[in-house]
Amino acid sequence: MRIGIIGLGLIGGSFALAAKKFNIAASLYGRDNNPKHMAEALSLGIIDYPLKEEDYASMDVILLAIPVDACLTVVLPLLDQINDNALLLDAGSTKAAICKLVELHPKRNQFLATHPIAGTEFSGPSAAFSELFVEQAQILCETHKTRPDLLEWAVQWFRNMNMKIHEMDAEAHDKHIAYVSHISHISSFMLGKTVIEKEKDERAIFKMAGSGFASTVRLAKSSPDMWTPIFKQNKENILEVLREYITNLEDFERLLSADDYNQLFEQMKSTNAIKSILAGINEKNITKQ
Repeated sequence: MRIGIIGLGLIGGSFALAAKKFNIAASLYGRDNNPKHMAEALSLGIIDYPLKEEDYASMDVILLAIPVDACLTVVLPLLDQINDNALLLDAGSTKAAICKLVELHPKRNQFLATHPIAGTEFSGPSAAFSELFVEQAQILCETHKTRPDLLEWAVQWFRNMNMKIHEMDAEAHDKHIAYVSHISHISSFMLGKTVIEKEKDERAIFKMAGSGFASTVRLAKSSPDMWTPIFKQNKENILEVLREYITNLEDFERLLSADDYNQLFEQMKSTNAIKSILAGINEKNITKQ
């Protein structure tokens, strides 16, 4: 089997390594616009061969692991070029736009929209590792539009990596992911920006920063090249979440200004319920395995 991966950063590189470790005997082909990433992926053994445009028609599977705006520019030409039994997947953080774009393509049933809920703040081939997706969620959208045999193969591929499969509507995915992922990155970026602008002595930041600050701003190290297109594509959902978030921040500010610490305590105490919610989700996922 020939697997082609376009985009050899953390996600694409990790899929390649996971395919080699957990999956099938396959030849891994890769392509990246960054020549350094190409050379690194080859030297690290992440891929076996460079992926050239003339190779597309001979691939059994092609995975798009590139920024979501770039996915929109290449997905239709790729569907035009793949053979009649090949599967094309994307791994982007937004799903509605790409699903709408491919909707009327003659080879729509050879496309599967996926979103692996996995990652780190690091990027590039050197950040990739084979167990990135172990015990992580893999969201599949519009599975009823993918050819059953190709869908079955993909699901087995993900299960071999020990991923947890979930199906969602593309629009619902984008709305929910704005709450649980996109707003987290925005918060991290803006907290980092606020501290840098306020605290000019960087050494003081590092001396006083505890684990709480470090974990909160960890996502601020994420790639702007990847996240700016995500915010653009999911603008309306993110704006809705931001308005709610800002309202809560302003309410916190009002209570603090008014010395209403009893109400601050009650709000924080009620928010502690998230611990039991997250514990319930984890327990449910363990039970499903």
